[in-house]
Amino acid sequence: MPVIRTDNGPQFISHAFEEACLNLKVEHERIPPKTPNKNAHIESFHAILEQDCLARHEFENYPDAYHIVSDYLLFYNQRRIHGSLYELSPIEFFQAVRQQTVKPFVIKV
Repeated sequence: MPVIRTDNGPQFISHAFEEACLNLKVEHERIPPKTPNKNAHIESFHAILEQDCLARHEFENYPDAYHIVSDYLLFYNQRRIHGSLYELSPIEFFQAVRQQTVKPFVIKV
């Protein structure tokens, strides 16, 4: 079952969100209050999203915002250079792992 880890913000404690998680068969895991370090990856992503995308655009309406943010997410997930991926983009990293020119990361749970 996929897991969504969030803080305890009001958007994540709503009945509608909990109902959506149940309907989508997604486990909702909350981090303890006042522990943003437990959600460091997403906190880092939100800072990058704010700096590289949201702060650079003035949205006219929801469709405009949706289009711009969606384009940024494709860029981030495919072409943006990531320091944690040996300074490669995700696509370049995937290809390098497949060609065995870099070692894949071992994720310890």
